[in-house]
Amino acid sequence: MKIETIYFEEYEIGFSRQTLGRTITETDFVLHAGQTGDFFPHHMDKEWVKTQEFQRRIAHGTLVLSVGVGMTAEDINPAAFSYGYDRVRFIRPVHIGDTIRVRATIKEKRDHPKKADHGFVSELVEVFNQDQKIVLACEHLYLVQRKAFFGDERMENSH
Repeated sequence: MKIETIYFEEYEIGFSRQTLGRTITETDFVLHAGQTGDFFPHHMDKEWVKTQEFQRRIAHGTLVLSVGVGMTAEDINPAAFSYGYDRVRFIRPVHIGDTIRVRATIKEKRDHPKKADHGFVSELVEVFNQDQKIVLACEHLYLVQRKAFFGDERMENSH
């Protein structure tokens, strides 16, 4: 993990980063269900789900979202703050034993309507399974400081 200051002006449309893989486990299912209170049978009832379309337990969409987003949080940018997620779509099921990886691509930059010292950066987050099929997609919106206002506060530090 490293700390690197990247200001609004420095983000490049089309810049993409990818993560390594992470295998989803039974433990992930159980911990997520316990933390969220979501014990829906599609996630937790191995026998019942055999009577359903996917035949196997499927991961909570919010589990895939949180693990996927967490996989992209390897670098810390003190000039950027997560503003939220839009257009979250659960495209394909994820099962115990599936391995996911993430690609995040800068798609858009725009001015903040009220804060001249910040702008919005939109990143397309795509989560893929081991067959290179997209299982989840969303837009991650960042509120980012502008260099003209904060340029003397740059911080870089590798850990």
